[in-house]
Amino acid sequence: MTEDGKKGLGEGTTTIFVCRDSLEGILCGVYDAWMSRLGHANVALELENQGNIRMFSQYRQVEETSEKTEKVISAICRKAGQEAYEMVFRVSLSREEEKADRIYRFLVYALNCKMSAKDMLQIPAVYEVFRIDRSVGNEAHLLKEFARFSKTREGIYVCTVKPKNDVIILMAPHFADRLRGENWVIFDQGRNKAIVHRADQGWIVVYTDTDRWKERLVESGDQKEFEQLWKVFHERVAIKERTNYVCQRGHLPLRFRPYMTEFGYRLGHD
Repeated sequence: MTEDGKKGLGEGTTTIFVCRDSLEGILCGVYDAWMSRLGHANVALELENQGNIRMFSQYRQVEETSEKTEKVISAICRKAGQEAYEMVFRVSLSREEEKADRIYRFLVYALNCKMSAKDMLQIPAVYEVFRIDRSVGNEAHLLKEFARFSKTREGIYVCTVKPKNDVIILMAPHFADRLRGENWVIFDQGRNKAIVHRADQGWIVVYTDTDRWKERLVESGDQKEFEQLWKVFHERVAIKERTNYVCQRGHLPLRFRPYMTEFGYRLGHD
């Protein structure tokens, strides 16, 4: 892919390429928008089901193909480097509605500049992708620390979370290494999506529902006892006179606590 001219056939009218909310959908949108040769200033990317229709704009539905996806990934890795592709991948997991167009604007610079992405933060389009990437990465990092597993009657360890961004796929490699010999599931309650890992094997992404895991998560007496011991330990190690709730919220935001054992949460009893 090469950068086309600033003036295009559609000058004066914005052509919006509508794509699915996924890495593949966004990359195919990038391909269609770039290869339309309408000029970067005259095109935009938008996710499906956004609800707002822009006046004086033409809409085109993006058709997804593996060929388009592979071509864009190859171009990014070859011209901008692996680091740029990893940034694009993480940004695609964000909940921000404008992420597709942010990625496109970023690639306009990244594919036509010999500098690395991290050296172009003075450019607003690059900084926005950097900002979103950092936010997604930070949430995934925190969830690795705050994740809590409970054991089902079949011996499967289940962790439930509800992140802002679609980050459970970023958590998977960490737990696949730490819990390699266990059967476990990380369930995203907000998206009905889960990472399923089989002992000493790989992991896959599946779509499921909360009720299924509530039915299966019937802990044994030992499991309940250990949960209670953990809660008591959490209470006993605290120094009441040094309690600082403001500082605590800074290190452990309130939105993570409903899914942590020491704060009283259990998937089957919410």
